[in-house]
Amino acid sequence: MNSEIRNLEPKVLWDKFADLNAVPRPSKKEERVIAFMTAFGESLGLVTEVDKVGNVLIKKPATPGLEDRKTVVMQSHLDMVHQKNADTDFDFDQQGIEMYVDGDWVRAKGTTLGADNGLGVATIMAILESKDIEHPAIEALFTIDEETGMTGAMGLEGGWLKGDILLNLDTEEDDEIGVGCAGGIDVTAQRTYQEEDVAEGKVGYTIAVTGLNGGHSGMDIHKGLGNANKIMNRLLFEGFENFGLQVSAIKGGSLRNAIPRESFATIVVDGIQEEAFVFETGQLIQTIQNELAISEPNLRIEIKKTDLPKSVMELGVQEGVLKALYAAHNGIYTMSASINDLVETSNNIAKVSIGNGKVVIECLTRSSVESSKIDLVNKLRATFELIGCEVTTSGDYPGWAPNMDSPILKVLDQLYQDINGEKAHVAACHAGLECGILGQNYPNLDMISFGPTILGAHSPDERASISSVQKYWKFVKEILSNIPKN
Repeated sequence: MNSEIRNLEPKVLWDKFADLNAVPRPSKKEERVIAFMTAFGESLGLVTEVDKVGNVLIKKPATPGLEDRKTVVMQSHLDMVHQKNADTDFDFDQQGIEMYVDGDWVRAKGTTLGADNGLGVATIMAILESKDIEHPAIEALFTIDEETGMTGAMGLEGGWLKGDILLNLDTEEDDEIGVGCAGGIDVTAQRTYQEEDVAEGKVGYTIAVTGLNGGHSGMDIHKGLGNANKIMNRLLFEGFENFGLQVSAIKGGSLRNAIPRESFATIVVDGIQEEAFVFETGQLIQTIQNELAISEPNLRIEIKKTDLPKSVMELGVQEGVLKALYAAHNGIYTMSASINDLVETSNNIAKVSIGNGKVVIECLTRSSVESSKIDLVNKLRATFELIGCEVTTSGDYPGWAPNMDSPILKVLDQLYQDINGEKAHVAACHAGLECGILGQNYPNLDMISFGPTILGAHSPDERASISSVQKYWKFVKEILSNIPKN
């Protein structure tokens, strides 16, 4: 199956991408891909080092004639988001990604593709292996755990890198040159509750919200996509208000940085209310599907009768949790006043887990303005603390402030126009790139971000444009041959 991928142009890049995608590489389980990358560097006879947190650095001297150019750090992250459709049988810990060609797109069978940031990694591998591509001295930096905490970038110590320019290959629009990004922070609300026995005369039901697009909780947060946790809560809230619905368990979402695509709940209602409950819920389901018909045409919401569960939530706690989830902010909070069409601050209600006497609600809050980020965190904290939750924050990382006077920006801006006959879109993004963190220990690095077009990142609909990769590969080679002199 992946043989057709290896035959795409540029073959050297797609071949390395296929090699990489054969290696399981979930965040926080990167041992195999670290070993893979280390062996790759050593097989080329290049200086290859691994730091204490697992970042890999491979150094390649300049090609003849470019020894006087500034040293370039080419950087991408090794881990990938692991998401699959509910009906896809796949073990991310053991299997390589199964890819196929669909017109101008490379996709995966029912899972994330790993183009984020695997195409960046494959690009660097192809440059390291090349014998005929002109380039200055290169420090190839492969970081770990970008998707679930950026601990690789955070653990990178000052002094290891000697480069002057950093090319981050983690942007997902081929006409964009990235000059800034949002910072982020994890917000977690937790509390316990007493479980109650199910009373006589109750009937059990399951509710399943599936078929949503999902996507990147930063890059896609402005698209009006459905959030499975918010949709489920709307159904449960109405069922509770109108029919005394009681919750036994909820499981929604899987990763903080992915807009949740699925949510599943087990509930009970009075038997005498059963017919009315099913009818009214069906009406609400139709309303929600109509509201999201354009942005979420594949949304499915199913309600099915099931065996009666053994226990349900304490009623007072349930009421508070449903109301808090309704009130908690999800999506865009503020737009940037200084950069047109840029989301400044947002929140993703990413995971909701209720059962066995415990409530856990996990969010990822992003912002390019620190004060706005803290403002939204405080709003979430106040919302959940009002219902008795303990709210904690973790994984705080800084944004990357744009430098419109960057020398490497001027190089890329002009080269893009020369190659493509039009100007690139120079922009900051709402995703969390590692540049802001790397800049803390390497404040003099001149940083820029770019990449090929990737759509649907962090979802099983992730896909990479073949023609865009060809355009991007040409751009990469031109950049490397035009790095300024020392």
